[in-house]
Amino acid sequence: MNTISFKVFSLCKEIGLNKIATHFGINKNFNWVDFLSLEEDHLKGIVKEPAGKMVNVFPFGSVVFINLQHHEIVDIVNYLKKIEKNLDSPSYDFTDDYKLEITDDEEIINYDSMLVKNFDEYHTDILSIVLAKSVALEKVENDTENILDEIESVILLLKEGKLNSRDEKLAKTSARILSFKYNMISYIMLLDKPDITWDNQAAEELYIKLSHLFELNDRYDKIQAKSETLMDIVQVFTSLTHQKRGDKLEWMVIILIGIEIVLTLIDFFFFKL
Repeated sequence: MNTISFKVFSLCKEIGLNKIATHFGINKNFNWVDFLSLEEDHLKGIVKEPAGKMVNVFPFGSVVFINLQHHEIVDIVNYLKKIEKNLDSPSYDFTDDYKLEITDDEEIINYDSMLVKNFDEYHTDILSIVLAKSVALEKVENDTENILDEIESVILLLKEGKLNSRDEKLAKTSARILSFKYNMISYIMLLDKPDITWDNQAAEELYIKLSHLFELNDRYDKIQAKSETLMDIVQVFTSLTHQKRGDKLEWMVIILIGIEIVLTLIDFFFFKL
């Protein structure tokens, strides 16, 4: 039985593939639906034994390491960090492991391994894509939960009738929520199928199965709903804050008018006397 191991990390929000590709002499203009594959020839000089090993780099911050040990992964990331400054060191906060086993037995797909009889290159591509999206989604889920925790303080202020949050803070919170929605659609490309699935029916079927197994669409919908709720809360809070500011301005105008009337009356009686 031949086994291919996958280790995936979410290292940052965005990776410039063209910059890395140029460094390795890969002449291709990458866009948001592509991923960069660093194969044996590219890994020479970075790891001692590059045979049978590969690194798939995704523009939304996920990197999939194939048949690589942890110390080799660290060496590769440290090397790539010299090219792409956005990269972070490998962290086990957002990561996943998977195994692809080539066997004569029944083909089986589960959460941590997949057994196939007839191995094809698209197996590693589709697995890399789904695992990369799943881990990136995990990071977005975590960030969304963190904002939900932060927004609780806003809700408490609403309950207590205290509207003292500054516009800058509200704007930053709104921007973070909008960035999550942008990341999900533009970076992670959850709503787009890989190019290979348009020409290869087997690859499409595998992608659909793995996407369902890792609940990519369901997780996306939940995050989308949470982000909409967060935006509604921020919009309500912003509206109330602006309303309160408007009320203060109205009272200031009324007070100024009152002061002007009083001064006019004083002047009138003073000159009359």
